[in-house]
Amino acid sequence: MPVRNKLSVKGVAAAKKPGVYSDGGGLYLRVRPSGSKSWLFIRTSKGLRRELGLGSALDVSLALARERAEALRTRATNGLDLVPANSLSDAEAPTTVTFEEFAKEYIRSIQGGFDNAKHRQQWQTTVATYTASFARTPIDKVGRDNILEVLRPIWLSKPETARRVQQRVARILDAAKVRGLRQGDNPAQWQGNLQLLLPRQDKSVAHHAALPFRGLPNFMKDLAQRQGTAARALEFTIFTAARSGEVLGMRWEEVDLENRLWTVPADRMKARVQHEVPLDAAATALLRSMKTQATMLEDFVFGAEPKKALSNMAMTALLRRMGRGDITVHGFRSTFRDWAGDVTSHAREDVEMALAHTIASKAERAYRRGRSLEKRRVLMSEWADFANGLQRA
Repeated sequence: MPVRNKLSVKGVAAAKKPGVYSDGGGLYLRVRPSGSKSWLFIRTSKGLRRELGLGSALDVSLALARERAEALRTRATNGLDLVPANSLSDAEAPTTVTFEEFAKEYIRSIQGGFDNAKHRQQWQTTVATYTASFARTPIDKVGRDNILEVLRPIWLSKPETARRVQQRVARILDAAKVRGLRQGDNPAQWQGNLQLLLPRQDKSVAHHAALPFRGLPNFMKDLAQRQGTAARALEFTIFTAARSGEVLGMRWEEVDLENRLWTVPADRMKARVQHEVPLDAAATALLRSMKTQATMLEDFVFGAEPKKALSNMAMTALLRRMGRGDITVHGFRSTFRDWAGDVTSHAREDVEMALAHTIASKAERAYRRGRSLEKRRVLMSEWADFANGLQRA
């Protein structure tokens, strides 16, 4: 027999986090982002899901909500409609879930699958920014017109953003259908739907704006004069040719200063493979200076405050303050690759491994397993020397 009476009066009063809390037997307490609480009865019969509101938790006690739920279970058992005609009060009208409410709950439910905090923030920002026009629309009423109203203005001007909005909204609506909150086709689906209504996008690849490598030494001189954690994080990002998310999520436990090695765990890597980064003298010295400044409470190497990583926009904002809004943080990886290809004789696979890129062929993958750590150590040392103006291009 299903467990019932799982909630308590104290538990109902203490519930703050938005979501749905089960009491058992189809009775639920819903806590909305606004903080309001209401009772909800849910029953699925013959594949159809019914939701009925049983009133606000301010007006309806836990005991009364259980009585109402029991009455509805009895009606259902006797084959009667859950609510007799014309008997619904305003407080007992069917409860609806808005797109915004469901989207927030859904993103929270899948947050363990995001690559990092930056990826999670991108999801949240995309949905909040581009679905505002139908955020308060009931999830089961969101239609194709809502989706097109959002996508058409940005479909050609911001193609990558538009595709992400379409894909994320489609996934949210699919999840709502699986949970019984929607029926019918997904209005945000691409294949055979929006594909026929939106113009073809330019498929050319947009590259991250990069600093030409010959301009790097002068840039590094300017950067060295800048104060603050963001400046040191950007220096380290350039020295290691790492992705910004890997650097911002870097913890002291990943660093071996004695052996000059940074080991990035698989769950923070794009390819989901542990990556070992050899640290040249400049990168090691930078970390030692950060370690000297660190307190015992600090966990992140480049933390904004104890136990809190630096914002993913901090380095971008720094570039703008330096008057270099024309380049991107990610673009320094291209700067490194161009320098390595044009100036050095290092093997391509060593360069690709330094960038933590997936290697395609079996032979190259076997080479990767050998790690070639010392070869990469030489490569990164030469790169740091060049960046610091100690070696000419």
